[in-house]
Parts: sequence; C-alpha cells; structure tokens
Amino acid sequence: MQYELITTDGRAKRGRFHTVHGTVETPVFMNVGTVAAIKGAVSTEDLKEIGCQVQLSNTYHLHVRPGDTLIKQLGGLHRFMVWDRPILTDSGGFQVFSLAGLRKIKEEGVTFHSHIDGKKIFMGPEESMQIQSNLGSTIAMAFDECPPAKADEKYIRPSVERTYRWLVRCKAEMERLNSLPDTINREQLLFGINQGGVIDEIRIEHAQQISELDLPGYAIGGLAVGESHEEMYHILDVTVPHLPQAKPTYLMGVGTPANILEAVDRGVDFFDCVYPSRNGRHGHVYTKHGKLNLFNAKYEADTRPLEEGCGCPVCRTYSRAYVRHLLKAKEMLGMRFCVLHNLYFYNNLMEQIRNAIEEHRFQSFKMQMLAGLSGESEDYI
Repeated sequence: MQYELITTDGRAKRGRFHTVHGTVETPVFMNVGTVAAIKGAVSTEDLKEIGCQVQLSNTYHLHVRPGDTLIKQLGGLHRFMVWDRPILTDSGGFQVFSLAGLRKIKEEGVTFHSHIDGKKIFMGPEESMQIQSNLGSTIAMAFDECPPAKADEKYIRPSVERTYRWLVRCKAEMERLNSLPDTINREQLLFGINQGGVIDEIRIEHAQQISELDLPGYAIGGLAVGESHEEMYHILDVTVPHLPQAKPTYLMGVGTPANILEAVDRGVDFFDCVYPSRNGRHGHVYTKHGKLNLFNAKYEADTRPLEEGCGCPVCRTYSRAYVRHLLKAKEMLGMRFCVLHNLYFYNNLMEQIRNAIEEHRFQSFKMQMLAGLSGESEDYI
C-alpha cells in the first residue's frame, strides 16, 4: 500500500505515503526547487535541517537547462542535487499556461519557444514522461493544460477532454518507460491532474473520470491562477469528495498559510508554493502573527529573533536588526536567512497540522492559527 490513511478529523486527512525514496508524512508542503535548487542559496543539508520531506523541480526548466539527458547521464536528479528523499517533478503543463505567448497547443502536444534562447521545443504526454523518467523523480505529474480560471465553458470543456486523453497517454508511456532496463527509477509514480476552471460540473466529471484510472495520486490544478480564495475553496468543496480518499490529493501551487489550513480542512494532502522563498528574498518573513516586512525602520534596533519561540537556525542565533542590516546592505546572507526561516515556518506548520489531526483537534488549531495570521502583522512589535 503506497498511501496509508492513519486517521481523519472531519474531512482533514493524516496519512503516510510510501515511496522508493522514503516515506512522506502528510499533509506535507513540498519545497519548490524549480531548477534543482531552492532560490535563496539554500542547500540540501539546509533543507533536511528545516524539516523538508519532498522537493519539487520543474520538468520544462530542467529540460531547457541543463538538459534531462545530461541529468540522466549523471545518474538522475537525486544524485545530481545530492538529495536522497522524494522529489516530485511537474510535467511542464503549467508552462502551457504561463508561457501563453510562446506556445501553440495541438492534440499531439504543445510547441514552445524557449524563454531562454527562443529555440522551438515540442512537448506532448510522451515527451513529458520521457523527460521526467530521465530525471528519475519519485513522482511524475501528468502532462495537462492549465486553462485560465475564468475561461468560459466553450474553452474549458474541450481543454479538459484533451487533458484526459493526454493522461491516458501519460499512463501508457510511464508503464513502458518503467519496464525498460536502463530507466533510473523503475518505481516512478504518476499523479493525474483534475482541471475544469471554476465550473463545478466539469470539475466533478473530470475527477470521476480520472479516478477510474486508479493512479497512485491525484492533483487539483488550475487554481490560484486568478480566481478568488472563496472560489478556490468552493471548487475544493465540490471536487475533493469525487477523488479517492485512499489516495493522496495534491493542490498545485497553493499557497498562503491560510490557504493551506483551509485546504487541509477539505481533504488535501500535498501542497507546493513559491511564496515562502519568493517573499523571503524580498525581506518578508512569516510568523504565526502574520508577515513582517524587515525593511520597516522599526526593526533597525530590534534584538529579538524573527519570531520568538521559532526553532529555525536563523531565529536560534540572529536578530531582526542583523537580518534587516544584511538586507539593506544587499548581502546575500540576509536573503538566505529569510528564505530559511520561511521554509522552516511552512514545514513546521505542516507538522503542527499533522499533530492536530492525529489528536482530533484540527478545527480548534485551524481557528487559532487563522486568527493570528489574519491580524495586522505590524502589531507584532
């Protein structure tokens, strides 16, 4: 059994996902290392210290540079980045959305123009699976199209139908690749992706359809791309019940600590987001009282840690005043410290969530955390 459902608290799930690269305790936040590195000078040793269980890397970006065939030649992504825990690779499908001005979609797949040198690239379901197989990731994501959240049904329905056909092709190609003797990870797992914009009927139909394929896990894509938080929560409310409870559910690209708490409450197991690293690089750090902007002058002589009581390597040693000074002086160390703290905050939040679900007190924990997070962070003086 790959996914072990330990207990539930309402719709919130506490699980354990067993993989060839180790066991993942869920709910889990996956730290985003787009090009096989976390932006902000964070090493794999750092990630282990701050409690990272899974790293996420980007198929499209690694295909463009340094090249998935080179990474395979060097022993795969785990050996390349010296990481012995699970890695999830996305499929390149999100770039179909984000590089809209550089691509053309057909039934066979998508033609891109590289954002680096303009070189033409073709990627379809088979190519995406082949790239991810070369990378040797633990979990590979199916190739899909992420339609704009507010697109109308005339656009979304044909898009979702094509995404389903692509998923069937992905499944067949992964089975073929996993049977080859020179495949780096012959235990690579495939997650399918639910799409449908904010149209309930299409989301539900697609969830039911992909569930029949009996995949190791399922993702909900196409959210946090322009819809409101309330619309996102509604889509989770109507969609998650139609995905297998005995399989992990992954909400792609989400999100804020509040988003994570609300999604866990709706049965989501896996999360990823660039917020902790991106905000950290701009001097914004997360605390249970909300975000702090360290460029604010009132922290100039503040000798307290970024968050009192935090066990991260930064808060155990350094002051707000020093980290602020590093940021103002444009020293890379300041950016690194903020990213480390934020990633620790996210990973520690997930540990607290897991404990709360196990102890059947998730609702009270969620409300307590949301009350703190929604406060004005600048009141935390």
